[in-house]
Amino acid sequence: MAEDNKEELVHKMRHSLAHVMAQAVMELWPGVKFGIGPAIDNGFYYDFDLEHHFTPEDLPAIEKKMKHIIGAAHKFERLELPRAEALKHFGEKGEKYKVELINDLPEGSVISVYKSGPFEDLCKGPHVEHTGKLKAFKLTHVAGAYWRGSEKNAMLQRIYAVAFESQDELNAYLKQQEEAAKRDHRKLGRQLDLYSINETVGPGLVLWHPNGARIRHEIETYWKDEHFKGGYELVNTPHIGRAQLWETSGHLGFYKESMYAPMDIDGIEYYAKPMNCPFHIEIYKATSHSYRDLPLRWAELGTVYRFEKAGVLHGLMRVRGFTQDDAHLICTPEQMEAETIEVLRFSMNILRAFGLKDIKAYLATRPEGAVGEPARWEEAQKSLRAAAEKEGVPVTVDEGGGAFYGPKIDLKVKDSIGREWQMSTIQFDFNEPERFGLEYTGADGHKHRPYMIHRALMGSLERFFGVLIEHYAGNFPLWLAPLQMKVLNITEEQEGYAKEVEAKLKAAGFRVKTDLRHDTINGKVRDAAMLKIPYLVVVGNKEKDAGTITLRLRGNKSVFGVNLDEFIAKAKEEAASRSLTGAYSA
Repeated sequence: MAEDNKEELVHKMRHSLAHVMAQAVMELWPGVKFGIGPAIDNGFYYDFDLEHHFTPEDLPAIEKKMKHIIGAAHKFERLELPRAEALKHFGEKGEKYKVELINDLPEGSVISVYKSGPFEDLCKGPHVEHTGKLKAFKLTHVAGAYWRGSEKNAMLQRIYAVAFESQDELNAYLKQQEEAAKRDHRKLGRQLDLYSINETVGPGLVLWHPNGARIRHEIETYWKDEHFKGGYELVNTPHIGRAQLWETSGHLGFYKESMYAPMDIDGIEYYAKPMNCPFHIEIYKATSHSYRDLPLRWAELGTVYRFEKAGVLHGLMRVRGFTQDDAHLICTPEQMEAETIEVLRFSMNILRAFGLKDIKAYLATRPEGAVGEPARWEEAQKSLRAAAEKEGVPVTVDEGGGAFYGPKIDLKVKDSIGREWQMSTIQFDFNEPERFGLEYTGADGHKHRPYMIHRALMGSLERFFGVLIEHYAGNFPLWLAPLQMKVLNITEEQEGYAKEVEAKLKAAGFRVKTDLRHDTINGKVRDAAMLKIPYLVVVGNKEKDAGTITLRLRGNKSVFGVNLDEFIAKAKEEAASRSLTGAYSA
């Protein structure tokens, strides 16, 4: 079956299952009123208005009723009704939400109803032939949802479900979700003491604890070193800027709802920055530039602030203040293709260094109403595609899906359990160079408008860190681990030797601590294992007498009689090479 046809079939199955779930709820709780029940990624949901308060314990009963309905093979029948008749029909049934939806339809709209067995719903379809065609599904959880997403409206109860074409696909998805729950960065963030977010400071504002800050330092150090090697210069810019700056950039015109309220400074309005680009542009404008100066590659780890509704905040993945690993490339038209190829190669190499190797590119092209010359758009789109093809990255094209100011490529990666995350964005901008009047002097002595490319490689350090926590399940490779080694003595007799080992490891540059508590070795190992430390260095009398160590690795593997100097040499190489596997791994 063709991919498009399969997607269409699965969508119909999920939408049809939403109707079956609504029928099951109707039969279990007569008098329920219905909201909407669409198909969504991986499944479906339906919103209900009823006095009974759903709990997880209700889901098995609903599933059982759904299976009975599926077994009855009720046919899905489509009916079309005149507006007046549809309003009367649903009004008499007390379905106020359906009446509201009908009233909002434009005059002349086709009003269709789908009936299956005793259930009917206002719906444009399509659906499968009959309920017997429906297969693998599972109800997952209950949530509250405002009618039509507005806090001014009634709070309904939403039941979510997942559904696939086959039981094997459903089982694979549920297994992935089970693994994802174990890897949840919010849970591991607490366990490993990496970061916190609290109500005192404010939702969506991250407090980096020493362990998390150490990992962040390693990420930033690597990031900066690679940028210098890649011909970038680093810049730093303020956290706030005058309203005039954001008016010129256009942010106050099209992005104001995501910006925080202005502050008054000396009678002038200032805004916390939602983006770094206007500041980089002002640095460019501070001096005149010739074609000989270009290309310029400027990067910044700049903290920005964007308003997000409380309901969408999610750990490190969706926050209100975050550090964007921003870069802006300013070049001549002749340099544009080479710069595009280089920035994509650079981005890919950085992502791969963190073990994110399954990468796809998504190209968004010129939409209607775009600014900038069509020829420039065509050149930019061609260069983006060429860059992806040169790197051997699969490209999916979103025709007309670009921003109004330029085409872009998004790089999406799959983590270790197969989930896709959007990471890097390479975005052309034909708008801000015009708004700010950017120029350079060409070889002909005349002024010309440069090309400008925005590039966010990791997106934000916060979200990238959250993805890494889940990708590694908290088992960070040696070079990133906040505590790389822990020395554990078995009895008091080895305290002196344990301190000697610790001192030697520290002198070699490792992050190491010694646990000298008067506890059993099993207790010490158990506590250290909870912190997912790469190497536990165990010393007893046997090791002390022989001048060796025993290594306890993650996964409970032990390596006995290891020469300390040999271990230091191997661990140094492991850290320096940023290896993703341990030197003593099987």
